[in-house]
This record gives sequence, C-alpha cells and structure tokens, in this order.
Amino acid sequence: MDPVEVFSAGEKGRGLRVTKEISAGEVVFAEASFAAVVFDSLSLQVCHSCFRRKVNPHRCAQCKFAHYCDRTCQRAAWDEHEQECSAIKKIGQAPNENVRLVARILWRIQKDTGLVSDAQLTTLDLLDDHLSELSSEDLKDLKVDVQHFYNYWPKNSKPVGEDYVAHLFGMVNCNGFTLSDQRGLQAVGVGLFPNLCLVNHDCWPNCTVILNPGNQTALDTSLHSKRRIELRALGKISEGEELTISYVDFLNVSKDRQQLLKKKYYFDCKCEHCISGIRDDLMTAVRDTHGHQSSADVVKAVTDFSLQALVKIEEARTEGNFHEVLKLCHECLEKQDPVFGDTNLHLLRVLSIISEVLCFMHQFGEAAGYAQRVLDGYTKLYPPNTAQLGMAIMRAAVTHWHAGLIETAHSLVCRAYAILIITHGAQHPITRDLEAMRTQTEKELRLFKQNESVYHSMRETVLSH
Repeated sequence: MDPVEVFSAGEKGRGLRVTKEISAGEVVFAEASFAAVVFDSLSLQVCHSCFRRKVNPHRCAQCKFAHYCDRTCQRAAWDEHEQECSAIKKIGQAPNENVRLVARILWRIQKDTGLVSDAQLTTLDLLDDHLSELSSEDLKDLKVDVQHFYNYWPKNSKPVGEDYVAHLFGMVNCNGFTLSDQRGLQAVGVGLFPNLCLVNHDCWPNCTVILNPGNQTALDTSLHSKRRIELRALGKISEGEELTISYVDFLNVSKDRQQLLKKKYYFDCKCEHCISGIRDDLMTAVRDTHGHQSSADVVKAVTDFSLQALVKIEEARTEGNFHEVLKLCHECLEKQDPVFGDTNLHLLRVLSIISEVLCFMHQFGEAAGYAQRVLDGYTKLYPPNTAQLGMAIMRAAVTHWHAGLIETAHSLVCRAYAILIITHGAQHPITRDLEAMRTQTEKELRLFKQNESVYHSMRETVLSH
C-alpha cells in the first residue's frame, strides 16, 4: 500500500490518492476480500472458493449447498465455510446472499477483528451504511434481512446487537463489489474489500477494478492465490492525484447515471461528464441525412417503440425463443435506422442483442456486420482504455474470426489485447486467451495472404469436422 494514502476529499468524504506517479496498466494496489459469497442463482455452477465457473462441481457433503472445483478448493475454503456449513445444515437451507455475506463478515470480525492486516486502511465500522437515507420500502426489506440473519445466526455464537447487524447490511448494500467469473464475462458473486471502499466514483475514472482469480491449481492450498481484486491505472496518474473508479456503466446519459448513483450509493455525482453532459448528444444522436433530421415527435415515437420492444426482446431471450428475438430486433431496426444516429444507445442495445443471438445460432457472417456497428458506436462513447470496450472488441474479433474474416479478426484481437493488457494485466486468464487467439489468427492470416483459396478450403474442412 506504499503508493496510496487516505485524504479528505471534501464533499465526497474520504478518498485515496497516490503518493508517486503511476503508469498505465500498473497495479496501484491488490486486496484480498474480507469476505465474499456466490450469488444464490449461481450457487450450483460456481466454485465457492475461487469463484470460477465449473461444470459438475464437487458438492459439500455436509450442507449440500456449497460447491467447489474439487477437494483442493474445498480444503482451501474450509476456514471460511466451517461455521457457515454448520449453520446451513442446522436450519436446512441457505439464506440469501446478503445474509450469508453479513454472517461471513461477522465471523471474520470475531476471529480476526475488523482490521486484519497492516495494509488495511480503514475499519468496517468507519464505512458508510446510509441507513438514515433509506426509503420506507427499503427499511422494510432491511428488517426482513435482519430477521433472516437472526434465524440463521447460530445460538451458540457470540450475540450481536440489532443495530450493528443493520449497519453491516447497509454497509454491504452500498460498498459491496460485484465479482466476475474467471473470464470476466458474468457477475457471479459479491464481496467486501475495505480499501477499495475508499476509492471514490467518477464517470470518466483513472482506474479500473478487476478480480484476478490467480493460480488455484497447486495441491497444497497454502500456495493458492487469495481471492483478490486489483486496482489498475488506465493511464498516467500524477503524484497527489485522487484515485477514481466508475460505480456504474458509462453508457447512460448523465441524468440517468446521476439517478442511478443517487438511488444505489446516495450521492449526487458532480463529475465533469455529468455536470456538462459530455457525450449525452452522442448517446441520444439523431441521424442527419443531407441536412435533414426527423422531427421531435418522430424521435419520441421511435424511442417509445424501442423501449417497449427491448422489454419484449428480453422476455423472448429469457424464454430461449431466439427466432422471436431476431424477428423483434429486425422490426425495431427498421424503425430505428432511418431516425437514430450510429451512437444512439437504443440502437446500440438492439444491435448488440441481435449480434449475440446470431452468434448463438452460428450465423456469424450476419452477426459480424452488427458487431462492427456496435464497436464503431462504443469506440466513440467509451474512454479509450476501458475494460468494457476491450471486451466488446474481443467479442467482435471472435465473431469475425468465426465468419472467416481473418484480416479483420486479427486486427481486432490485437486491438483488444492492447486494451486488456492495461485493464487486466498479462497474467489474467482473459488476457492469456487473447494472446493464444493472437498467435492463432496470425498463423491463419499468414496462410490467407499466401493463398486465399487454400485457406478457405482448409477452414471449411476443419468446420465440417
């Protein structure tokens, strides 16, 4: 923790700043989770120790709830899981993820106190809970969670006051960090990282946070990497500059981002992009054809149609009715294309969905065209070194690769790698995947340039098998 220090950030409260210059891609600090749990909905598919997705994971024979990659991961998790296992077994089922996380936090506090290492810059008691700002509906939900906690908390454990339990629930609600799987493609759990809680929000941040699952292959669990996040610099950060991350996706107009931040994190965002509405015009862009734009009434009608269509599209996708998804997307694009600009968020959301579904249905040639349109829009909207942009470029690269468009595919792989080497680092599984893709596409591109017909013939032979 040498390069950072806590300081007073004015209206934002406490913050972290660097005590030396940091370069792009440099790890400002890494932090193991104080406590973390897998989401209820994924408890059968994700290892409760390393948070990797796993086919047919090993189940805990005692509680029958926790699942692991294998017995090695299970042994590594036993210190965390032991009391949880007994509690779940006693009541016959596991409570929701918030209750499980608060219980794990309390067991950790009772064992190690709230300050577990010299590198921890704050105690849990000092983290905000914002209970005084909860709505009446949220307070009712909080009381239900507190009651469920007491039903779950073992009677022989050290008693805990209701006010302190409520404080922990409030703290988790506004400080919990969502954890992704080993490929960074899906949120699979939530954890608490005290130092990360001190990093304030900015819609155009200078840092990003990733979960690095590390190495969990050693049979000796003492050699395993702890479940940890890494705070990485997106560009050069000058000495004394505040560290910031984005709590929400930038792809929302400033008003919507501000509302979301106020509802979830209880503060008014006053960053430059929100105050000045930077890129809002691009996100709501209207197509200009030879100096002519659609009227405000037409734009509103197509916007309303898009919002209703996106609800139907999501319902069809959830049901697995992909032909209906494609039909709805095509109908929506027919109305959107003459009216919306290429960076309009409603248009980009439909383009992203149709590209994804076409890939699932192995219609890669058509999917590649939509993926390129998404990428062109994202490039104009996102900051240059952003994990979301890097992942979007990688998905487009894979789509073009499957479509046989090897020149574009290799170019996109290289472009994605240049971003993700900064946001994820060379040792992250997703960066290693990209490195392997880069090597393979480079070989195929060399063959393609030597003889296109031989390349396509070999490709068809491989695909037929």
